[in-house]
Amino acid sequence: MNVGITCYPTYGGSGIVATELGMELAGRGHEVHFITYANPIRLDPGIPRIHYHEVEVATYPLFQYPPYSLALASRMADVAESYQLDLLHVHYAIPHSISALLAQQMLAPQRRLPFVTTLHGTDITLVGSDASYFPITKFSIERSDGVTSVSEYLRRQTVEVFGVRNEIRVIPNFVNCDLYQPDNAKTGAAAYAPAGEKLLIHLSNFRPVKRAADCIRTLAEVRKSVPAHLLMAGDGPDRGAAEHLAHQLKLDRHVTFLGKQNHIERLLPLAHVLLLPSALESFGLAALEAMACGVVPVATRVGGVAEAVTDGEDGFLEAVGDIEAQAARAASLLADENLHYRMAKAGRWNAAARFCSDKIIPLYEKYYEDVVNAAP
Repeated sequence: MNVGITCYPTYGGSGIVATELGMELAGRGHEVHFITYANPIRLDPGIPRIHYHEVEVATYPLFQYPPYSLALASRMADVAESYQLDLLHVHYAIPHSISALLAQQMLAPQRRLPFVTTLHGTDITLVGSDASYFPITKFSIERSDGVTSVSEYLRRQTVEVFGVRNEIRVIPNFVNCDLYQPDNAKTGAAAYAPAGEKLLIHLSNFRPVKRAADCIRTLAEVRKSVPAHLLMAGDGPDRGAAEHLAHQLKLDRHVTFLGKQNHIERLLPLAHVLLLPSALESFGLAALEAMACGVVPVATRVGGVAEAVTDGEDGFLEAVGDIEAQAARAASLLADENLHYRMAKAGRWNAAARFCSDKIIPLYEKYYEDVVNAAP
C-alpha cells in the first residue's frame, strides 16, 4: 500500500509511535510518505520506501498565527494525488484529522481518500476536552473513516468524554524486539557511572504531566541506601526546573541531562530501572521499551499503564506523587539482584509475547485493508 503518515515530529509518544510504525511498514514492503513540518526525530534518513514531504507554512503580516492546518491539508492533497496514496494515517487528532478531512474533500471529485485517526492521549484527555477544541475534536473523530486508540483506557475515555458512536479499534503501542534488547553486561554504563553506581533512567518530553522533578526527588531517596546515578533523556518546558532541583539537592554529580536522543535503544539497556512518575499516561510507551531492554519500570498507577505493566511481575505501580513508595521500589530493585533479574526477565518475556512489532503491525495492516475496502 501507499500510506501517508502525519504526526507531530517532536519528542513525544505520538510522534515516536507514528515514526516507528512508518519504518515497520516500510520494512514490510509498503511505501510510506511522512507529511510533516519537520523530519520526525527518530526517522533515520535513507531508509528504503520511506519518503518525507515537508509542510511549509507561509507567513504574512495579516496572519497573527500561521495557518498550519491549511498548509498541511494542501500538502496532504498534493502528496496523495502525486503518489496515489491509498489512505492517510494521522496521529493525534488536532489538527491532523481536520487537515486530512479537508484533503479528502479537496480530492473528492477525482477519487476517494480515506483517513485513519489514531488517538494517543492528551489529544483527548487534555487538548480535546478543552472547551475551545471539544466540538472540532468530536467532529474530527466522527468524520474519520477509521479510528484507533493505543489503549483500552483511552478508548473508554473517548467514548465517555465525547460520546462518539464510531467503532474505536484498540491497537496497542509496540516495540521492535530485535532492536530493543537487554544488555546484561551494561556495556557503556561506566561512561555515566564511573564509580560503578547502578543507573536509573527517565525518558520524556519534560511536560508538566511527566513530573520530571519527581525523578530527582526519587534519586535523593534512593541514594540514602543504594549508590545510583540518574539519566534524564529528553527535553521540554520542565527540564530547567528539574536541573535547578538537582542543584538544590546537591545531586548535580549524580544526574546527567542528556537532551533529546534519537537512539533510545542504545541508551535504555545501560540502566537497571526506568522512572515513570507521570500524572497520566494513556499507555506508557517508555515502560514498554524499557521492559523489552530488561529495564524494570517503576511507574504510576494511572491511565493505561497497567495494560502494559503488571504490578509486582514485570514492574511496580505506585500512586502519583508518592516519592517514598517509588523510591523504595527502585532501591529494592537496585539492591536485590535476584529480584531485578526475575522482574527484568518477566518484562522482556511479556514485551516479546504481547507487544513486539511483528504482532502489532499486522493489526494496522488489517485495519488499513478494512478502511480502504469499506463502502464509501
